[in-house]
Amino acid sequence: MDTLPTIVMLLGASVVSVIVFRSVNLPPVLGYLLVGTVIGPHAFDLVGGVTGMQHLAEFGVVFLMFSIGLEFSLPKLYAMKRIVFGLGLLQVLASIAVVTALVTALGLSWQEGVALGGALAMSST
Repeated sequence: MDTLPTIVMLLGASVVSVIVFRSVNLPPVLGYLLVGTVIGPHAFDLVGGVTGMQHLAEFGVVFLMFSIGLEFSLPKLYAMKRIVFGLGLLQVLASIAVVTALVTALGLSWQEGVALGGALAMSST
């Protein structure tokens, strides 16, 4: 598929998704993610030549991070510090505990379980 029609299709679908998602009071970023998932190679595969779209995907990640940064509020984070940091710590510890239990059940050492659990916890947060 040519690049220009692909970009037009992605932008058109993104505009429609933003309109729909805002009408039901959901953030537009969810619409962008849905459009990328549906149009991408893992659903309807409307975008051919995925390797050629790699640069657009990287720009999409940059813009996603930028939009998250725009919505990020330090005062709001500070007001929710007990919930955010408490539940975050709980999630990390629970991930380490569950993975350590699974790894030791498979016959590996608990140190390997802690390392794998920590890696999983960091990749999921």
